[in-house]
Amino acid sequence: MKKLLRVTNAPRAHWVGDGFPVRSLFSYGQRSEQLSPFLLLDYAGPANFTPAKRPRGVGQHPHRGFETVTIVYQGEVAHQDSTGKGGVIGPGDVQWMTAGAGILHEEFHSPAFTQSGGSLEMVQLWVNLPAKDKMAAPGYQAIFNAQIPVIELPDQAGQVRVIAGEHLDHAGPARTYSPMNVWDVQLKGGKVATLNQPTGWTTLLVVLHGTVQVNGEQVVREAQVVELSREGEAMNIEANNDTSFLLLSGEPLNEPVVGHGPFVMNSEHEIIAAIDDFNSGRFGKMPT
Repeated sequence: MKKLLRVTNAPRAHWVGDGFPVRSLFSYGQRSEQLSPFLLLDYAGPANFTPAKRPRGVGQHPHRGFETVTIVYQGEVAHQDSTGKGGVIGPGDVQWMTAGAGILHEEFHSPAFTQSGGSLEMVQLWVNLPAKDKMAAPGYQAIFNAQIPVIELPDQAGQVRVIAGEHLDHAGPARTYSPMNVWDVQLKGGKVATLNQPTGWTTLLVVLHGTVQVNGEQVVREAQVVELSREGEAMNIEANNDTSFLLLSGEPLNEPVVGHGPFVMNSEHEIIAAIDDFNSGRFGKMPT
């Protein structure tokens, strides 16, 4: 059994651009080693937006050395980057972007969502890249809801969407640089699920909606994060009401984490090089 190590609360929300009111449920820093390979998770919304003429969002910004995983639950987000790629992701869709050697990126509410308004809810997870892959070619995977396998839990308790990794021999569509599971789980009120993760892996449970009890000992509420021990495999999750949560687990990289905002590398020298490359225009140009 994986032991419950800690539960952390979300800080107050802050705005990213003018389109995303986010709570940073965890971020890299003093506890980077314990969270590896995960760096940061922002939970945006749920928030209601009125119809507008101009798309809200966040303009051009750089990344290097990691990947961003954006999961949309409500609303629509349009994105494009300096590789020339772009698109729109809506409810259930995922954008898995590899910043690698460097990318410029922007994210706005889609034209349709801008015109109609409505509720926006999404998460963005930052996943660290191993040192050998930090300068990989940038790019992204567009993963649509229909591509993500859904596995029913026993006793009609709920379901698991496997975005990355695998569950009961069902593999998720995301390609990753290190072994990990990214599961989107719905658990019905009054039901219990036993979920297994590999021993030795970092394991985090992020509650998005509802209230759960973990291993019969700790009640966890919306926007709280549970960190479990790397030892052991099983965890028992009981839903007090209809709940949804992310289950994140991954093999620790066991490498230094040195970050400066949107650049996450392994040394101060590499951070200085990233800033210089960005300022010198080596991250490419956004499409016009």
